[in-house]
Amino acid sequence: MGLTRRQQWRIEKIQAERIARAQRVAGDSESLLDEAGEAQTGLVITRYGQRLLVEAESGELRQCTGRQNIELSVAGDQVIFQPTGDNEGVVTALLKRDNQLSRSYKLIAANIDQLWLVVAVEPHYQFELIDRYLVVAENAGLPINIVVNKIELSQNFEQIKTDFSMYESVGYSVAYLSVNEQTNIDSFKALLDDKTHIFLGQSGVGKSSLINELIPDLNLRVNEISVKSKLGKHTTTNTTLYHIPSGGDLIDSPGIREFQLDDLTDKEILSGFREFKPFIGQCKFRNCAHINEPKCAIKQAVEIGEIHTKRYQNYLNLIT
Repeated sequence: MGLTRRQQWRIEKIQAERIARAQRVAGDSESLLDEAGEAQTGLVITRYGQRLLVEAESGELRQCTGRQNIELSVAGDQVIFQPTGDNEGVVTALLKRDNQLSRSYKLIAANIDQLWLVVAVEPHYQFELIDRYLVVAENAGLPINIVVNKIELSQNFEQIKTDFSMYESVGYSVAYLSVNEQTNIDSFKALLDDKTHIFLGQSGVGKSSLINELIPDLNLRVNEISVKSKLGKHTTTNTTLYHIPSGGDLIDSPGIREFQLDDLTDKEILSGFREFKPFIGQCKFRNCAHINEPKCAIKQAVEIGEIHTKRYQNYLNLIT
């Protein structure tokens, strides 16, 4: 059912208002540059609307606006900015990104060194869901590893290690943690040092508990950012970068802790299974879908144990 004339009018009105606000903010930024200080490098901590909270190399936080014709910047971006007054500034350039994370075509964060997919003993991990996350990360070119949380709830830890051996065998790192009993927490913190991370996963797997373990004063940080950025209640729903006291950075937001498989093609799903890649193009038929075709290199790899049966089954589930 199409939109009514009134609904279409309201959409166009809202879009026009947003464009007008952006133009006003950009125009204000241009006028401020006449009295701006020396340009310096900064790190985007969070964004709300057309405003950014930028951390200078000194650690000082400044509320900034962006100059006209500058690409949208998000948490994790490196920018060039010029101070324009008391804790304020203008972003004049966006530095080149190493990578970026998007969801439903919306840019979420940038310059991520490591995604961590958090799963748990309870609610019990699901291999197909795990593979969905891995496929998204592989197609985005983002490094991803796995955290198995709440291992204290397992009656058979050896079975858990067996379950995840199929991921370790193809190069994914798996960390086995218990936040409640502090199992392997220190060694996990060491893995985060000097890198920027994002945690992903279903509700209930313990992401919030793990984040609070890594950043014990998180509520104080949130309040500080709220005051500096003047975001108020919006702070807790914004994508925000936090420094981990033991080392490294964490980009967090309720909106990016959970995401599902985007509309990927069968070809993209296939390329998301990294152990399939050596066999792609080796089948008898060029258009092989790796389902029922004869002399399929991927099916043959499954039969001889070079591809795990469970991973292959999950591939079939995702393309059908």
